[in-house]
Amino acid sequence: MTTIKIHAIAITSLTVAFACFAETNATNTNGSSAPYNEGPVWTLTMIKTKTGLADEYLKQITETVKPVYEEEKKQKIILDYKILNGEAASPQDFNIVILVEYPNWAAFDNLRDKMDPIVAKVMGTEEQRRTTAVKRLDIREILGTKTMREITLK
Repeated sequence: MTTIKIHAIAITSLTVAFACFAETNATNTNGSSAPYNEGPVWTLTMIKTKTGLADEYLKQITETVKPVYEEEKKQKIILDYKILNGEAASPQDFNIVILVEYPNWAAFDNLRDKMDPIVAKVMGTEEQRRTTAVKRLDIREILGTKTMREITLK
């Protein structure tokens, strides 16, 4: 009687294990069940410039931020970057968005180790970078930064 119970438990366990394995295997062969495909990862920085100073801010980042992004593209740290300029919807809203495209989430691993030498080369010493950052406080405010994955609907 005990042997029969052990055999029944063993057969039931194997059946359940096989069913779970078959279901998992079927899911893997079809890929994700998500209604989208995953793409690159973007950081979005939302900036509010003081009234009438958007062009001044864009001139400043043309001299500093643009060369950093161009070097990062050359070294394949980033895929691309974009800057969007528009009207703020309210006095508390942003009017500029800076988007930076990374190949995937893994690109953020040790990112600072890769970027610091580029930033130092383009923007100077830490003291020079601090001076530039303080100067920018007079013309803009960073309202926030988001990091999001691009998706393509299936």
